[in-house]
Amino acid sequence: MTFARQRTGARAEELVARRLIAAGWEILERNARTRFGELDIVALDGRTLVFVEVKAGREGNDFGPERPVLSVDWRKQRRIRRLATAWMAERRGGIPRYEEIRFDAVGVTFDRADRVTDCEHLKGAF
Repeated sequence: MTFARQRTGARAEELVARRLIAAGWEILERNARTRFGELDIVALDGRTLVFVEVKAGREGNDFGPERPVLSVDWRKQRRIRRLATAWMAERRGGIPRYEEIRFDAVGVTFDRADRVTDCEHLKGAF
């Protein structure tokens, strides 16, 4: 992955984290490492433990889907579920109480001038 793509992804994750905090969510961990990989954001939305996958894209990009959230295909969903299971197992006892678990996907679209043009949050995406 190029440095520019990494920077765009980091900007998207920062934007999403700020929006979640502004909406009253509690961010438990960002770039949460497990022995199998990394989760973008783990948060509490009230009493719901939410694993948030953030995808960034560019307007007019001929590669990949038109909407960044569409790149969270079934393979990626399966991987995120496995990572979430590992995250919970590795932090046994250290997780705040929750009543349910949810998987969200957030797509952030940038224009060619690097301005955010869209932020699509799909709650319970999978």
